[in-house]
Amino acid sequence: MRPHLDRPDLELLLAIRSHGSLAGAAAAAGVVPSVITKRLAALEARLGLKLFQRTTRRVVPSAEGEALCERALGLLAGFQAMEAELQERQREPVGRIRLAATFGFGRLWLGPALAQFQQRHPQLEVQLQLTEQLPDLAIEGFDGAVWLWAVRGQRASEWTGRRLARNQRVLVAAPEYLARRGTPATPEELAAHDCLVVRENEQFGLWRLQRERDRAELRVRVGGKLSSNSGELVRDWCLAGHGIMLRSLWDIAGALASGELVRVLPGYAMADADVHWLAPHTASTPRRIKLLVDFLAARFREEPWKAQAPAPSAAAPRGSRPRR
Repeated sequence: MRPHLDRPDLELLLAIRSHGSLAGAAAAAGVVPSVITKRLAALEARLGLKLFQRTTRRVVPSAEGEALCERALGLLAGFQAMEAELQERQREPVGRIRLAATFGFGRLWLGPALAQFQQRHPQLEVQLQLTEQLPDLAIEGFDGAVWLWAVRGQRASEWTGRRLARNQRVLVAAPEYLARRGTPATPEELAAHDCLVVRENEQFGLWRLQRERDRAELRVRVGGKLSSNSGELVRDWCLAGHGIMLRSLWDIAGALASGELVRVLPGYAMADADVHWLAPHTASTPRRIKLLVDFLAARFREEPWKAQAPAPSAAAPRGSRPRR
């Protein structure tokens, strides 16, 4: 029969090594020294190894005993982690979750999702901070962020991320504008139109469009008399018939469904605004955060905003009456 080790055997070895004596290990366990002596002798006999060298002053591990103690540390740590995880799974998650998100997506889509998540787990407190600049999550005490792009470059090593949903920016305009100015038939014709631009970076007038048929990328320089650093304001201008804009589908799906806006050049989009979960690297992730991220991934995986939007179609023809 092969010798075997039980968890109490591993704990015995580490206790003896930690205290440096059989008497010390016995005192810590609340037993008389003879109990520890007999258990160690039985273990050494079962394994056929001398695990400790006894001197007049200390009990020290032999080479075999030291190797076994090191393995025991890892095995016991694994047991403890498994037990902690099982206990946590049985408990209702508690504590606070502090998140950051952009104003638009946070208000329209993330906010309602978080309210539903909190109702499922009533002992959780959820705090959502809406901002246009991604905070330093670790320094400012955030558990994570729901953001519209993935972190790349040097900072990527500082973060962990997960894509929650795909998202496109699409070209749209009000029927009133298209009736007045005509509908562009090619991306190059955008240069002759009033384009409403969000001034969010140094290349705000350059639209990088991707042809959906073959994923070919086309860069188009656009311009117009109206621009702003506020995407919401640009959307309002577009709804009022002041030009063509490039906007995330999640933000305008309702306006497309109602006919307030229509797709322009429906074969083109800007595919750089997927919805991501971002968080600082940590040694372990609390269960409440894992539950939240899994919930959001399930909630947004099917891109619920698409249910509001009609299938892409040609924009309203020149001279058509705008719908109100």
